[in-house]
Amino acid sequence: MAAAKKEDSKKRKHAPPTAAKSPPHNKLSGDKKQQAKSHDPVDIKRQCRIKAKELVEARKKRKKHYTLEQELASLWEKMRIRNIAKEERSRLVSDALKRMKGKIPEIASSHVSSRVLQSCVKHCTQDERNAVFVEIRPHFITLASYTYAVHLVTKMLDNASKEQQVEFISSLHGHVAALLRHMVGSLVVEHAYQLGNAAQKQTLLMELYSPELQLFKDLISVKEAKLVDVISNLQLQKGSVIRHMTSVLQPILEKGILDHSIIHKAIVEYFTIADRSSAADIIQQLSSPDLVRMIHTKDGSKIGIFCIKHGSAKERKKIIKGMKDKVGKIARDNCATLVLVSILSIVDDTKHLSKVIIRELEGILKELLSDQVCPSSGVCKLHPVYVN
Repeated sequence: MAAAKKEDSKKRKHAPPTAAKSPPHNKLSGDKKQQAKSHDPVDIKRQCRIKAKELVEARKKRKKHYTLEQELASLWEKMRIRNIAKEERSRLVSDALKRMKGKIPEIASSHVSSRVLQSCVKHCTQDERNAVFVEIRPHFITLASYTYAVHLVTKMLDNASKEQQVEFISSLHGHVAALLRHMVGSLVVEHAYQLGNAAQKQTLLMELYSPELQLFKDLISVKEAKLVDVISNLQLQKGSVIRHMTSVLQPILEKGILDHSIIHKAIVEYFTIADRSSAADIIQQLSSPDLVRMIHTKDGSKIGIFCIKHGSAKERKKIIKGMKDKVGKIARDNCATLVLVSILSIVDDTKHLSKVIIRELEGILKELLSDQVCPSSGVCKLHPVYVN
C-alpha cells in the first residue's frame, strides 16, 4: 500500500501542468449586445413615432378626396395671407370653389376642407355663396352634427340673406329637440335662435313645448309668446305638455348642455306650468356649479333666482359653493348680479355666505361701487345683509 501511494505521488509531480479552465465561449453574446442596443427606449419611441406617422399618412391616402384636399390646402395657405391683393384672393377662392363643386357635402366634414370652405364663404361673391348654399341645403341637418362641418353651417348663416335664413330655420322643423341633445348640433340651433326674429324664435321654441304645437304653429301669434297663454288659447292638456318638456329637457341637462339661451327660455317657460314635484326634479339637476354657466343671460338669471328661492338648503349650498372664485365676475355682470342679490336676500347660512361670497366681494367693493360699465352691480353691496 505504501509503495502504491509513492508511485501515485511521483506521477502527480511529473504530470504536465493543466491549462486553466476558460469560461465556455457563448456564440450568442454578440447577438445579445445587438439586441440590447435595439431595445434602447429612445430608439423604440422614435420607431413608434415613425410607424404612427406612416399609418396616419396611409389612412389619409385611402380617403376618397385625398388629392383634392391636398390641393385645397395649398390654395388655402395662399388665400389666407393678410397682405394678399383682393383680386388674387378672389381668383384663388373661385378656383377652390370650382374644384369643390358637387363635392361640398362630402368633404365639409373634413378638418382641412371645412377651413377652406369657411374662408371661401367669407371672401367669395354673393353668387358663389348662393351656389354653395344651394348645394348644402339638403344636408343641413347632417352637417350640423359634424364637429368641423358645423362651423361651415354657422358661417353660412352669418352671411345668409333673409330668404335663406327663413329657409334654413324651416329646415330645422322636426329636428330642434334632437339637435339640442347633441353637443355639436346644439350650436347650430342656438346660432339660428340668436339670428332669428321674434316669430322665428317662437317657431323653434314650439318644438320643445309639445308635438301638437308643431301642427298649430300658424295659429299662434307673436303676442302669445308665453306658454301659459298658448296652452289656454289652444286648450292643450297641461299634463301632456309637462311630460313632453320633461322628456326633452332631462337629456339636455344630463349632458350638461346649459350655455344656450334657447334652453334657458324653455326652462323658464317650463317653471311657469310645472307642478312642485316636476320643478323640484329640474332644480335638483341644476343645483350644481354648472348653474354659473347659465346666469349670464336674462332667462338664465331667472332660473338661478328660482333655484335659490325654491331649492332646499342643501341645493342652495351647492349653488353657492359653485360660485367660489367667480363672485367678482358674477358681480360685474348685469344679469348674474341679480342672482347674488337673491342669495343675500334669501339664504340664511351666514357662515357659508361669508366664506364664499362676502369674502370675495370685500376685495372688489370700491371697484364695483364706482363701476360705470355695470352700475347695477353695486346694488348687492347696499343690501342690509352685507352692510350689517
